Amino acid sequence: MSLRIDRGIFKYDFIDHHAILCVPVDADVKEIRKRYLAIARLLHPDSNSSVGAAQKQLAGELLSKLVNPAYEKLTAERTRSEYIIVLSQLGKRLVQESGSVELHTDLAKQLASSPNIDHLYKSAIAKLAATQYDSLQQVPQVIAQISELNLIYLMRSAGKSLAAPPPPPAKTNSVTPPSPTPNKAPAPTPPPATEDSVAEQYIRRAQTLIEKNQFAQAQVELKDALKLEPKNSRCHSLIAVVYVKQNQLKMAKIHFDNALKLDPNDQSALAWKPKIDKALGQPSAAAKVSAPVNADGKQSDKSGSGGLFGGLFGGKKK
Repeated sequence: MSLRIDRGIFKYDFIDHHAILCVPVDADVKEIRKRYLAIARLLHPDSNSSVGAAQKQLAGELLSKLVNPAYEKLTAERTRSEYIIVLSQLGKRLVQESGSVELHTDLAKQLASSPNIDHLYKSAIAKLAATQYDSLQQVPQVIAQISELNLIYLMRSAGKSLAAPPPPPAKTNSVTPPSPTPNKAPAPTPPPATEDSVAEQYIRRAQTLIEKNQFAQAQVELKDALKLEPKNSRCHSLIAVVYVKQNQLKMAKIHFDNALKLDPNDQSALAWKPKIDKALGQPSAAAKVSAPVNADGKQSDKSGSGGLFGGLFGGKKK
């Protein structure tokens, strides 16, 4: 049986791991892990003692070739962040190529024009997940159907993001001609509060976690923020600092580079990037992260004589 899928996101030479597990594209690690365990129980040989050898073999192939790689990709710290960024970029690219996007199912076509996309998308994913692996021969077709829904959701989400800047027309009529009260109604303030405020909540939680040295949890919050705002330079800087604190310098460099591409004046990225580049230029030095990082992702000013990484991660405290 062929496991090749060429619809939805798969059509663009991109493996849709979310479709394989049938979880929303904004699912967190906890939700992904829960779904994976449910699928693994269904496909594991011990759970299929009553079926024939051919069915057991097919279940094993689905588990080893599709399900396990998808789970590893979406939960491993080093790959999940990159995958989400590329996925978001794909959605934005396809918004501009929407004329070439081909939909095969009525559900995907309905989602493309639904005013309440979030509710319809999440409920459709949940319904398909309930029976996704019931018929093993039909699994590739079901995954393709889910991937079409993911594709539409990515495009619609990207569309919202691009359409956010124009101010809502309902409030423009309330502007008064006289000038005595110009300070009471700053026009540019309301529009950014729609989507930015959600990402800012993740960033603030991440800053609190960084102050407590809870870097793994901070990383999860910042990844969620990047799903909402992949072009937020401050978020890239903060998650880069988190990677530094976890001794993942290559990932840190990727996000510092992204931060500077988006904002060449990002102070945190400007301060850290030369030191990261220097450290990566000498791979034989094993780094131990010890310097405190404040809530803005800036390095402590104190430094000691800890060799190459003494200047990078800070030194002795006085």
